[in-house]
Amino acid sequence: MSNETLKTKLAEYNAKVEKSLAKFPERKNLAHNRIYTQLDVEALDTVNDIGFPGEYPFTRGVQPTMYRGRFWTMRMYAGFSTAEESNKRYRYLLESGGTGLSCAFDLPTQIGYDSDDQMAEGEVGKVGVAIDSLADMEILFDSIDLSKVSTSMTINAPASVLLAMYIAVAEKNGVSADKLRGTIQNDILKEYAARGTYIFPPKPSMRLITNIFEYCSTNVPQWNTISISGYHIREAGSTASQEIAFTIADGIAYVDAAIKAGLNVDDFAGRLSFFWNAHNNVLEEVAKFRASRRVWAKVMKERFGAQKPKSWMLRVHTQTAGSMLTAQQPENNIVRVALQTAAAVMGGTQSLHTNSKDEALALPTEDSVRVALRTQQIVAYESGLADVVDPLGGSYYVEALTNQIEQEAWDYIKKIDDIGGAVVAIEQGYIQKEIQDSAYKWQMEVEKGDRIIVGVNKFQIEEKPVEGLLRVDASVGELQKKKLADLRAKRDNAAVTKALGDLRKACQDDNVNLMPFILDAVKTYATLGEICGVMREVFGEYQPHATL
Repeated sequence: MSNETLKTKLAEYNAKVEKSLAKFPERKNLAHNRIYTQLDVEALDTVNDIGFPGEYPFTRGVQPTMYRGRFWTMRMYAGFSTAEESNKRYRYLLESGGTGLSCAFDLPTQIGYDSDDQMAEGEVGKVGVAIDSLADMEILFDSIDLSKVSTSMTINAPASVLLAMYIAVAEKNGVSADKLRGTIQNDILKEYAARGTYIFPPKPSMRLITNIFEYCSTNVPQWNTISISGYHIREAGSTASQEIAFTIADGIAYVDAAIKAGLNVDDFAGRLSFFWNAHNNVLEEVAKFRASRRVWAKVMKERFGAQKPKSWMLRVHTQTAGSMLTAQQPENNIVRVALQTAAAVMGGTQSLHTNSKDEALALPTEDSVRVALRTQQIVAYESGLADVVDPLGGSYYVEALTNQIEQEAWDYIKKIDDIGGAVVAIEQGYIQKEIQDSAYKWQMEVEKGDRIIVGVNKFQIEEKPVEGLLRVDASVGELQKKKLADLRAKRDNAAVTKALGDLRKACQDDNVNLMPFILDAVKTYATLGEICGVMREVFGEYQPHATL
């Protein structure tokens, strides 16, 4: 059908719609067109804009056959209480068909405090596992073959220390660092903008990140040295296009910093990875995944001049949207997570964590974690969504939405460039304010009833208190304190003092890579708090700027 004929038919259709609207009015606040046709994508170049899977600009996926040969990694996020308890959960997940581990650390660990620090009081083991030293890390991965499992660690400010602990555990078990596979989040910029588990100011934080890039490129070549996270930006309230734009702007800042530190872009770019949120609007999420790959490919090829196709690929881990889980009618969360899983798979994720139904109330129970994992397995083996590469490619709506989200992302990236880059934009509060404004708009829509959340502002029922939730006992903190006291009594404290002194001296020289010194300190059983304490002394602590 020619475009002229189509325009005529479309006008006839719209005339009929106008007559029916008086009798059947549409819902308010619908963001997109009523229908999409080839007119909405007529400027789209099928070869250059969409392309083929595994080829630039990777709109349709980073692998030629995607899931037809191998499913995404089913990497369930877990960690709570002590290393002993979390080790039991990890082994259970692997025995239940999980294909990778994803470590959740408690709040003191995330901000570089030992469990016996007064700052840790009441928080030990609550939102993740408490890791104070190499001794805890040895327990955490007891009886798990690190040469065969891929491990992701959601850790940022002290990422260098936790990575060093992981390397040390592997070496003690006969697994060399070059055999290790996994990811550290290591994304400090989004902590300043959206999440808050920062320690050091931006300049030394960026130094630590580039030190990790450099060290791993030689010593841990299969390790993904950063997971540039849009997930927490979206959890804080951003839109889909903001999630892409702010995350890729952070990615640009990391690549810039690494190049300025003397690294060749093609030596480290292939080990950069991303972390996306799978939100509720299924088709918008699919378009977001597709657009993000296209934006990153263009950034790496055109802006940074990367030569290797692997350097152009945006590889992504995905987690379903925790902020979309409701404490009301928690069984409904199973449906939400299933839809979000479908979005991530149709969008082409490389690995996936599915949230459990009870996570709006507490840490997930073993039963609810199993249902979350089974959700992935049902989508993989029963739904057919993994049988075809990019199953929604060519949809007028999805292609038009992919273009729209891409353009909105580029507009934000240009604005951030004009401000002076992501670091300056964060320091000035620009990114934080944009996220806050979007979050406020969403919440007002919910409170006014313009956005329906089933079970929250519509379709409510009388509910009994939920029983059987997983709670972490306060005794965990006391146990960790005792373990630390025993460790300090038994270890070679002279070796610890020397290693920490060497690290302090190295921190004072911007030209020194800190990873070997951190690894040496870890191996003496210096604690996380002691190592981060040395860096706090030299680097100082970040103080956030108020946003208006």
